[in-house]
Amino acid sequence: MADKLDVLVLAAHRDDIEITCGGTAVKLVDLGYQVGIVDFTQGEMGTKGTEIDRAKEAEAAAKVMGLAVRENLKMPDSGLEFTRDNKLKVAEVIRKYKPHLLIIPYWEQRHPDHAMCPKISWDAAFFAGLKKMPLSGEPHRPYKIIYSTSFFDLRHSFIVDITNQFERKIKAVACYQSQFDETPESREIFPPARNIYQFMEVQAKALGYKIGKRYGEAFYTKEITEIEDPMKLTVKSI
Repeated sequence: MADKLDVLVLAAHRDDIEITCGGTAVKLVDLGYQVGIVDFTQGEMGTKGTEIDRAKEAEAAAKVMGLAVRENLKMPDSGLEFTRDNKLKVAEVIRKYKPHLLIIPYWEQRHPDHAMCPKISWDAAFFAGLKKMPLSGEPHRPYKIIYSTSFFDLRHSFIVDITNQFERKIKAVACYQSQFDETPESREIFPPARNIYQFMEVQAKALGYKIGKRYGEAFYTKEITEIEDPMKLTVKSI
């Protein structure tokens, strides 16, 4: 169990991170960073499987990804609310691990929990830095917050090459056997997709193509990125 993380990734449900930005999480581990995941809910309201199943599956996926930490805040599944208590729970985690980088979902989402997660997370990151906030630990705010946007049709801020990590991303998602078997219900989780693995591959290939790589994952930042040396910019213009 790490005392401090370089990167903290937040999501509403177990398996959300593996699907949306699992390749980037694995790449950050490969680069030598301490990476952790905190899931907000146990997934007890899911159509398939139980929270016990998903806990075991999340632990297996964490090993595949090489995570230093994986925690669950046990907030109510399909009941995430924009409350002060929920913000403080997440702020406690941010103070506990003091990440430099915080990765959270994009805010426009189909599932209400997915949409609520980034709202709670952003406020929590702010609260975590307030000295007088009634929280344990020293005040801390992440230096950078980025949004996972691989499955959204918008102009992404940047794309991460996950070519060398894509197989482990797939392997991590495959840990969730209760969710992604060959039943019709599992095939309809991501309409119009009929297979979660094909769906991820198509998306990752399309994003990788934009940067001249085989596979990619996309992200958005609210801030403009500074470039020190324009001569070192990658991806050809013409």
